Amino acid sequence: MNPKVFFIGAGPGDPELITVKGAEIIKSADLVIYAGSLVNPRLLEGVQKGCRVLDSSGMTLEEVVEEIIPAAIKGEVVARVHTGDPSIYGAVREQLDILEARGLECEIVPGVSSFSSAAAVLHREYTLPGVSQTVILTRVEGRTEVPEKERLRELSRHSCSMAIFLSVHMMEKVVGELLHGYTKNTPVAVIQRASWPDQKVVTGTLADIAERVRREQVEKTALILVGDFLGSEYELSKLYDKSFSHGYREGRP
Repeated sequence: MNPKVFFIGAGPGDPELITVKGAEIIKSADLVIYAGSLVNPRLLEGVQKGCRVLDSSGMTLEEVVEEIIPAAIKGEVVARVHTGDPSIYGAVREQLDILEARGLECEIVPGVSSFSSAAAVLHREYTLPGVSQTVILTRVEGRTEVPEKERLRELSRHSCSMAIFLSVHMMEKVVGELLHGYTKNTPVAVIQRASWPDQKVVTGTLADIAERVRREQVEKTALILVGDFLGSEYELSKLYDKSFSHGYREGRP
């Protein structure tokens, strides 16, 4: 068997929201490197005896790959565990490129993103008929720059459903940018640590959400959801409309 490194999406926090495949790999791993600042440590309770477990929150990219490469070359099972889904703000590409350049086989096991978990907490659907059929996942610029055409003020002009990551500590700036497209009455929800036992939900509109978030002292590990999908008005889906025909059902008058 060729050496393989597994990049695993651990989900948003609830240890039961990891995939069965991801959980099984962690249990059989010889080396687990996990994002300790975000991944629920309960996911590591079932690791096998002798497994080395490293917290990457204080490590550099070079230090992470220097641990992975010799372990994988020896044929060990390596589980690189990221929060949510690795494809969204996961910083996995830079690791994959280094490992694959060394001839190591890598596999990504997707996970439940916090934007999916946040919608579940709120009992909301991003793609409501007559409201929005588009979801934008983005962030405000901070130490990581954002291309000019992807600034919030530009994206807000679409007025579609939006999930904003890594930005709650700049809530007033976020609101100011969003008001270039959305109205002050647009509903907003801020979900901190979605699916964790201590999750917190703050709701309001663009007119008052910054003050509500400040009052609740939400400063990190939170997702900002914006759009009329958070409201109560929408059209019924054609999928279950009795007069609508499709490949599995004949329409009825």
